[in-house]
Amino acid sequence: MSADQNRRPTVVAVGLGPAGPEHTTPAAVEALSDAPVVFLRTSRHPAAARWLELANVVGLDHCYEGAATFDEVYRSIVDIVRAGAAEHGRVAYAVPGSPAVAERTVELLRSEESIELEVVPGLSFCDLAWARLGIDPIESGVRLVDAESFAVQAAGDAGPLLVGQCWSQGLLSSVKLCFDTDPGQAVLLHHLGLADEVIVEVPWSEIDRTLEADHLTSLYVPHLAVPIARELTRLAELVRVLRARCPWDREQTHHSLVQHLLEETYEAMEAIELLGDDPAGAPPAVAAHVSEELGDLLCQVLFHATLAEEEGLFDLADVARSVHDKLVVRHPHVFGDVTATTAGDVLANWERNKQVEKKRTHLFEGIPAAMPALARAAKAERKLASVELGWPATGLDAGALVAALAGMLVLTDPDARADRDSAAAVGSLLLEEARLVAHWGEDPELLLRQALDRLGAKLAVAEAAARDSGTDLASLDPAVRLELWRAANAEP
Repeated sequence: MSADQNRRPTVVAVGLGPAGPEHTTPAAVEALSDAPVVFLRTSRHPAAARWLELANVVGLDHCYEGAATFDEVYRSIVDIVRAGAAEHGRVAYAVPGSPAVAERTVELLRSEESIELEVVPGLSFCDLAWARLGIDPIESGVRLVDAESFAVQAAGDAGPLLVGQCWSQGLLSSVKLCFDTDPGQAVLLHHLGLADEVIVEVPWSEIDRTLEADHLTSLYVPHLAVPIARELTRLAELVRVLRARCPWDREQTHHSLVQHLLEETYEAMEAIELLGDDPAGAPPAVAAHVSEELGDLLCQVLFHATLAEEEGLFDLADVARSVHDKLVVRHPHVFGDVTATTAGDVLANWERNKQVEKKRTHLFEGIPAAMPALARAAKAERKLASVELGWPATGLDAGALVAALAGMLVLTDPDARADRDSAAAVGSLLLEEARLVAHWGEDPELLLRQALDRLGAKLAVAEAAARDSGTDLASLDPAVRLELWRAANAEP
């Protein structure tokens, strides 16, 4: 087999430039002219007209129709271009601006192992922007962000920023609403390099009201007076100040804070339960309480991150980055080519990915032994369900469970004392009950806490009845005490 036969199909990614055909480089023109087939990501570009007249040029604008997300659009385009390369051996793929700047489809093509990717650089909209704004992006430290992802990409940034892909009024509005106070002036850059070019400085409140935005609109933000992640940054800085100035905070270690982390977790759980089945209808006081408790829990995370930073281990950015990257990897049905149509599919994929990622050989590895037993049983059930061994595949069915409970000696004879075998059987039944509840999609730990709350309420009724008689439960005659207890339990 010859070397040419071994060579993978080639896609030549070519930049059309930021505006009219005069901005398309000679190298780009040559690459497009030599290709047997040319794919245009979009014909809605000033430099695309001359190429649309050729018979071997295929526009891909139809990929934008009917897709729910841009990610679907880009993956559809990549599939078409890759198939074209496989058929013809070599194709060109033309994109607005430069294929090396903010071009998601080229990023996806670069990751395709079935093709060779060649990139012919071109002028990007950034080059015209720097010229019109009269700035050196390196000296000024400008960062390029995408309007669609502005809230995430610009978090914590004080500027300057060049915001690309501001293709609609609605998108500019979403960028504007990322701030609760006015960041100041901004510059709209519209149709750069064309006859109707507009460069206008506007108040932040007017960025979505000044002109009709389209795919050739961008925004320059010289300075963000209030970074998006301001509150998180302020809290992180406060923890550092407390570590430096407060005697108690200064003495804390990872180990000493564990009990506080556990307490704050339970308090947050208790607050969240108050939201009920209709969180949107929760009273403002309940919502404020949940917010406060989640803040206390967040403070614990920040405290551990601050300690770790002092110790040279990691910092808050590492914490955020690691969980971000982990979530991307664990959601291949969102960010990859894995299909998951149900929550069960997602759970199964999650567990499989986790097993591989952590190099685990045992399904129960990673379940903390210190977890409350019921919660640990529920987590074990979820792991078993991920490999289709969930309840009752490896346990009792519901009828057998009820029969076993009814037949236990310790339940029918209050004076009986369970031997080792009977005690083990009770433990197995408790496990089966927890697994059944988890199988139903409920939380056995939560249900037990609710049952304990009901038990406490009934006890309060009996205690109140005792007080009404002028004494307390402990001082009552045993027969009277038992009568009050039975009456309290008889109430709904």
